[in-house]
Amino acid sequence: MYSDGRPLTLTGKLVRRSSLDELPQFWNVLRGDMSIVGPRPLLAEYLPLYSVEQRRRHTVKPGITGLAQINGRNALTWGEKFGYDLHYVDNLSFLLDLRIIGATALKVLSMRKKNGCGVETRSFNGNTIC
Repeated sequence: MYSDGRPLTLTGKLVRRSSLDELPQFWNVLRGDMSIVGPRPLLAEYLPLYSVEQRRRHTVKPGITGLAQINGRNALTWGEKFGYDLHYVDNLSFLLDLRIIGATALKVLSMRKKNGCGVETRSFNGNTIC
């Protein structure tokens, strides 16, 4: 569904469901602004709301996919998302990146309904368990 409430076309649904709308972000990877794996970038307006612990997610480059994306996407609470992001930061390894890339590829290639797909992301208001 578009932000104004109109339903997506069939093509739009297929593109969104397969995550093909994320492909332009590979340009940011090539430029060195993003990584393939890492915490998803969040809105700049959230920066003043982060706790000291949550800010640690910025010690690595943002990524196109990450633990939160393969474990629930928008269906996760903000606390769960930050938990996955910080787990990634604390356990950063090539093997973990390969596991995340593999899980992401399986979800995209199977085009099965992803957890949280179609669920609108809630605004971050600074509430946290971190």
